[in-house]
Amino acid sequence: MKACISFSGGLDSTCLLMYLLSKNYDVKCYSFKYGQKHERIELEKAQLNISFLQEKNFKVKHQIIDLTDVFNESASSLHSNNNQAIPKGGYTVETQKSTVVENRNVIFAAIIYGKALSWAKVTNSNVDIFLGIHANEGSIYPDCSDESRLAAELCFSVSNWDSEKVSYQAPFVKLSKGCVLERGIDAMYDLDLEDCIHQVLKNTHSCYDPDQKGRSCGQCGSCTERMAAFKYNELDDPVDYADLIFTSLNL
Repeated sequence: MKACISFSGGLDSTCLLMYLLSKNYDVKCYSFKYGQKHERIELEKAQLNISFLQEKNFKVKHQIIDLTDVFNESASSLHSNNNQAIPKGGYTVETQKSTVVENRNVIFAAIIYGKALSWAKVTNSNVDIFLGIHANEGSIYPDCSDESRLAAELCFSVSNWDSEKVSYQAPFVKLSKGCVLERGIDAMYDLDLEDCIHQVLKNTHSCYDPDQKGRSCGQCGSCTERMAAFKYNELDDPVDYADLIFTSLNL
């Protein structure tokens, strides 16, 4: 089985990758440079986990695609060209709306679909593309909703010959981020990587506003959601935080 995924190096896409490997998929991962403020750290973490898996002889390939010019006029507070501060606090539409990057995940999915269809044609086989969206994101980020995924799948399908060779799936769409982490950990046990779980999770990045040392801020919505996921699984988060002001909240 073959799969293509958008691989940010974050917790969700890393858990998705582990899940797919545990299901015996041969996976091609695509990471994107689009001018995000946390770009350097995010991509470094992604490469660390890919290298680790390749050294373990897992069937995984990785490519970084530069889309800087595509998003260089973004109004998102997540973009490095924008001086807006990253909002603090938990995930709500009001606090996180400024972090939406216009059409980002639809553009990523279109590129990955094209990659998957090319792979399917060359190998005369079926290829699945996967999005690591989960229930926490759909109401905040419109392009992470299942409605957006289904609409994109229809658009891609009617826009290509041989589209029956590619399916577009989101296995975590009804799960919380805590459950996504749980699935990722279970997958690592299935892959006999239980001794490496700490290492793999340490080499993920979620924070929208890391400091100069690469430490997570502990205050943005992405950090608080990540901390809640680890709390749900009764685990300590192995990444470094500059400020854990929100750990006292009832996450």
